[in-house]
Amino acid sequence: METKPLIPEYIYNLKPYTAGKPIEELAKEKGIEKISKLASNENPLGPSPYAIREMTYALWNTHRYPDMHGLDLKNAICTMYKGLDEKNIILGSGSEGIMGYIARAFIQPGDEVLTCEKTFIGFHILALCSGSKIVLAPRTEDHRFNIEELKKRVNEKTKVVYIANPDNPTGTYITEKEFNSLMEVVPSHTIVILDEAYFEYARSHVDYPDSMNYRYDNVITLRTFSKAFGIAGIRIGYGYAHPEFIKALHKVKLPFEPNIIAQRGAIGAIKDYPHLERTLNNNTKRYYETMNNLKKWEFETIPSVTNFICFKTGSKEASLWLYEELLNRGVIVRPLISNGMPEFLRISLGLKIEMQHFFDAMEEVMPNFNKKFRT
Repeated sequence: METKPLIPEYIYNLKPYTAGKPIEELAKEKGIEKISKLASNENPLGPSPYAIREMTYALWNTHRYPDMHGLDLKNAICTMYKGLDEKNIILGSGSEGIMGYIARAFIQPGDEVLTCEKTFIGFHILALCSGSKIVLAPRTEDHRFNIEELKKRVNEKTKVVYIANPDNPTGTYITEKEFNSLMEVVPSHTIVILDEAYFEYARSHVDYPDSMNYRYDNVITLRTFSKAFGIAGIRIGYGYAHPEFIKALHKVKLPFEPNIIAQRGAIGAIKDYPHLERTLNNNTKRYYETMNNLKKWEFETIPSVTNFICFKTGSKEASLWLYEELLNRGVIVRPLISNGMPEFLRISLGLKIEMQHFFDAMEEVMPNFNKKFRT
């Protein structure tokens, strides 16, 4: 059977999302027992005990369908952010799940979607799945979303503007002043997606535009429990938007999603603020230790406000060589070829013991790296 004619061309030509190498796969391939996964920006402290407790209790009710509207979790989110209303919130399987709803509800074949190059590859895939035309603005020289270039390209035909803030894979962010400047020229009928998956890590910066404080009718905020809250494995996120947007998204949302375990786990995670504080404190310590070591090894780094750091190896060949050498020593980092940044690697910030594993592995490989790529 010839299946190609049955598959839309924009789907047939898509390249699927590639996740970081799983620990189990590396252990099987290399026969390594000590493995530090520093590739997927997960919370190394794991889930809160409160989240585990809530999920454990929920197991006794898994013969029942979950609350399709997730009212308990929505109320918990409203409590976390004063002034919100549950009618402004939608839940999904991670923030990517809600991106999928947005693509399904609002983006049609031929629509123009505007973003910057080298941003989160998952959004590119979802936008292309809808048959849209993606318009890419160049980045700034310091690897940030280029607001001035976005302003030049936005027009009456622009259906969606996507901004990851902070951005993945660079860890950079746009400021409140830049965001307001962009919104001055965005048409009211253009949807602006603010993907704030790493919000908790960036919120302390005084010029960071916390979109929960804005009331633009055409802005959709996306956040997740996968990063700072430490429950990536159960896939739970939420969106905040105008009630009419939320109504439209609910029409295309899968019923009974997210599942009951995810909903209860998120409620538990919200309750445990000290766990979030410990997460942020560990991240700050590991960030400065890692930046100092990368500087010692003479790598150019991109200053980050997230739980990961990008550093420049110099070439695709150097990135792949270093990636493989670290794999051989049980350290998993992330090449950025699919993001259009082949000369960079991205490393997630883990526990102290995991980062020491990375530092020790780098000390072993750097003499050969320097001989091979710096002489």
